[in-house]
Amino acid sequence: MINMLIEKIKKTNAPIVVGLDPMLSYVPKPLLDAAFAQFGETPEGAAEAVWQYNKGIVDAVYDLIPAVKPQIAMYEQFGIEGVKVFQKTVDYCHEKGLVVIGDVKRGDIGSTSAAYAAGHLGRVQIGSKSYQAFNEDFATVNPYLGTDGIKPFIDVCREEKKGLFILVKTSNPSSGEFQDRIIDGKPLYEHVGEKVAEWGADCMGDSYSYIGAVVGATYPEQGWALRRIMPKAFILVPGYGAQGGQGKDLVHFFNADGLGAIVNSSRGIIAAYRQEKYKEQGITPENYADASRLAVEDMIADIAGALGA
Repeated sequence: MINMLIEKIKKTNAPIVVGLDPMLSYVPKPLLDAAFAQFGETPEGAAEAVWQYNKGIVDAVYDLIPAVKPQIAMYEQFGIEGVKVFQKTVDYCHEKGLVVIGDVKRGDIGSTSAAYAAGHLGRVQIGSKSYQAFNEDFATVNPYLGTDGIKPFIDVCREEKKGLFILVKTSNPSSGEFQDRIIDGKPLYEHVGEKVAEWGADCMGDSYSYIGAVVGATYPEQGWALRRIMPKAFILVPGYGAQGGQGKDLVHFFNADGLGAIVNSSRGIIAAYRQEKYKEQGITPENYADASRLAVEDMIADIAGALGA
């Protein structure tokens, strides 16, 4: 799957991923009104509004980008109806030819990790038959239970030719409370980066491992250090746009070949219709998806300019 992701990045010239993280407050009123008229102000109505919102954005941008990253919590908050929409979103994005990174941040003891891995990336055995459940192409994983929490995911990735992005240095302001703690003379995130490189060395695609890392755009200096610790790991970079990251902050996340990183923007794209710069271009809530397309084009240009492309 890492080979496919790289192929799509090269084809689109867009090392970006759109985070499908829909808060109900982002959904334009016309979509909300239509969903509530059909299902009422219920979890089913909320899920329908989110589904139509996602579908409009994907239809507007799928030809520009290689991948999407739905964050499962934004769907789980609506219960089973939301989880159904998460599945519909994954399936629809696959129909559009997109790589799907399931932002699920799983990680537990071995047997529980094995179940998470089967559900999100692999197959679940039911009697004599096996079934794919969510069927994302990559999943985000929390490594802080150690190797026995990661190995079940790696085993499934080998079987299914899928991939992982392991949390190393996250983009949130308080990430340093634990991740920056100095242990044996270096910050904890560097120790985690070394483990990612170790795990990934046995899981290589053509040029990069399918065991990647999550490193926030809001910490470019740490990104510079981690890029050298994990030269063969693809880095998923959250924190662009609404969290403050810009193209100029991202250069060190990439290797000399122009590859090695894929940058995520969520609300900066999916809620772009609320930004003044796009309102001034005639965007209204009714054509919200057009703003998402403009925001993707602007992000591509920003990153390409920073990389000297």
